[in-house]
Amino acid sequence: MNKNIILCGVGGQGTVLASKLISAAAMARGLSVCSAETIGMAQRGGSVCSYIKIGSNSDCPMIGRGSADMIIAFEPGEAVRMLPYLKKGGQVIVNSRFVMPVTAALSGSDYNGTNMIDYLQKYVDNLLVVDTEKACAELGSAKVVNVLLLGAALATGALGLTEEDIKKAMEKKVKAKFHELNYRALAYGEKLVK
Repeated sequence: MNKNIILCGVGGQGTVLASKLISAAAMARGLSVCSAETIGMAQRGGSVCSYIKIGSNSDCPMIGRGSADMIIAFEPGEAVRMLPYLKKGGQVIVNSRFVMPVTAALSGSDYNGTNMIDYLQKYVDNLLVVDTEKACAELGSAKVVNVLLLGAALATGALGLTEEDIKKAMEKKVKAKFHELNYRALAYGEKLVK
């Protein structure tokens, strides 16, 4: 299995943890993994991108334009920004909830994620928009957006991993007191697709 995966969002959304879960799950299956993050002013709502290469192509973590199999986007504007990296026929999973970028807030912009979702719907063949706000309300926590999106990514089959792979990675990377909530979020994300 060879996969090029990009996760993108803004600081505080759990992008890096989701990346670590995918990487750990793939390594536990004996696959080669190379990953890297670019974190710019993340604590202030800045962009966060994780690049993961799984398989025999994992000699360098950076993913070239037009070669990502999947983009998991925690914020619609970040999905649009990373779209040039998606290969033809690639899968995009995007959170419907938008976060106004700091630069837009400072400039008085009327940034609205709806425009970004419209753009993605126009230009992405394999797009899944996830209403994480509703899901988090039902689960009782806003801190599981990352796992909801992972569950949705698993259900598409484009990630190349299983629910059990991610659960095992969670056991190692997430505190035990949060396992049950995250298992429910993972299942909820998968259910959204199925």
